[in-house]
Amino acid sequence: MAAATTPMEPISPANTRVGWIGTGVMGRSMCSHLIKAGYSLTVFNRTQSKTQPLLDMGARYAPSPVELASQSDVVFSIVGYPSDVRSVLIGSSGALQGLRPGGILVDMTTSDPSLAVEISDAASSKGCVSVDAPVSGGDRGAKAGTLAIFAGGDESLVRSLKPLFDCMGKVNYMGGPGKGQFAKLANQITIASTMMGLVEGMMYAHKAGLDVGLYLDAISTGAAGSKSLDLYGSRILKRDFEAGFFVNHFVKDLGICLRECQNMGLALPGLALAQQLYLSLQAHGEGSLGTQALILALERLNNVSLQSSI
Repeated sequence: MAAATTPMEPISPANTRVGWIGTGVMGRSMCSHLIKAGYSLTVFNRTQSKTQPLLDMGARYAPSPVELASQSDVVFSIVGYPSDVRSVLIGSSGALQGLRPGGILVDMTTSDPSLAVEISDAASSKGCVSVDAPVSGGDRGAKAGTLAIFAGGDESLVRSLKPLFDCMGKVNYMGGPGKGQFAKLANQITIASTMMGLVEGMMYAHKAGLDVGLYLDAISTGAAGSKSLDLYGSRILKRDFEAGFFVNHFVKDLGICLRECQNMGLALPGLALAQQLYLSLQAHGEGSLGTQALILALERLNNVSLQSSI
């Protein structure tokens, strides 16, 4: 086995063992790209059955984050909530406890910027290093390997990790520890308001008697075109609310955004309204749907259904 990778060593399948914590909607696809690129991969997920597709591709399973880290030079995580990040990375049986000096933690969960700084400090105290690297692009971006990756940490360290990041998408260096998380939160604020505009436009087009499918095609190449429209317009029309990104996780992200706004003394009313509407989806038991389910909240507000547009 290769010695623990340091930021100075070139990362390659020949000398870098990768560990991956969290093999859900996003993680599974991201892992598959690393396996296809030839990296030796060890995986952990609380629900072991969710790792089976990766085990079938040649990954190994570790029964705990600490054991996974003991077999890895670089440990990635993409889990649900900041509490999960804390547990799997710096908790009493977290990955940092098993990582050898020179090892690298890369958290790709959307989480608290302050936690990213805490993880960086904890890693440094153990002779290791860390990067916060949340992603945007949803399940389709994960499958296609075209994610936008927002990286915070030491710039030379992020540059050294580029061979791994390139398997998953495009890495963007945003600054020191926590800055990747701040960039992702700003991204989520933009997405929230864009999704609001998309579903409100669809509701208006429907109420005006337009063919909503034709309307979406017409605006897609104009100034109203957006990635959200491309990813979710047709899904909404087909009543396809399968999660590429869960409502529950988006509510978590927007809640972090609002807390950071309070810390900054920043008023963002569009963000606050979007969060309230997504909370209403949770209240109706729709937290496991995808973020495009926002249309359901607008339909309830107006006692209208777009199903008659199909």
